[in-house]
Amino acid sequence: MPWPSRKRDKAAGADKKEPDAKIAKTEEEAPDKEEEEKSTKAPAGSSKSGWKNWKKTKESDSGGEESKITYCHWLLKSEPESRLEKGVDVKFSIEDLKAQPNQTTFWDGVRNYQARNFLRAMKLGQQAFFYHSNCKEPGIVAIVKIVKEAYPDHTQFDQKNPHYDSSSRKENPKWSMVDVQFVRMTKRFIPLSEIKAHHLAHKADGGPLKNMMLFTRQRLSIQPLTQEEFDFVLSLEEEKPH
Repeated sequence: MPWPSRKRDKAAGADKKEPDAKIAKTEEEAPDKEEEEKSTKAPAGSSKSGWKNWKKTKESDSGGEESKITYCHWLLKSEPESRLEKGVDVKFSIEDLKAQPNQTTFWDGVRNYQARNFLRAMKLGQQAFFYHSNCKEPGIVAIVKIVKEAYPDHTQFDQKNPHYDSSSRKENPKWSMVDVQFVRMTKRFIPLSEIKAHHLAHKADGGPLKNMMLFTRQRLSIQPLTQEEFDFVLSLEEEKPH
């Protein structure tokens, strides 16, 4: 299976379609800051059918009880377009994952401590969105699941790998990875622009995407999702794109 890292950690900045965000050189060198939105008013026409109808359905299912905020799903960023890093192409699209044996691969190359800690928090069987990043049109393309919990990332010891870390020791590895397996494609591509419109609307009316890390911790290549965030974003696949 190809070893070039497909994860956007050394350049896990904002996506090309996000003009108000700055790309960090590395996640370590650019601590994550909450994105400050000058306007909390939802764009006209955004989220008009999403949050309120979704909320009614969820309250009906749960008896109106609010669940505790816990992270049980994930969003994993990967680059579908070629980009050389230390002479190695780090491209890895959803089609590349589907082409792997058993449609499974290790999620290596994460070199940010917060993202690493999120990897270490992942549990067997949990699902994640596969997100195409740093490309012409970023967004969610598929669902994957965790099939092996965190273990040492071997690329940190490989001097030929672009994510080699000379300060890491085999007796006490700094960096971890998990194994993920393809589950299915989303019923349609869910673009970043659409998710952001809902995020802005939810900031104003208290919807489930109001604190989504895709916008508040946008540089991270590994991001946790609450059940409510995951369910709402997944529900978008049933809607016609605006």
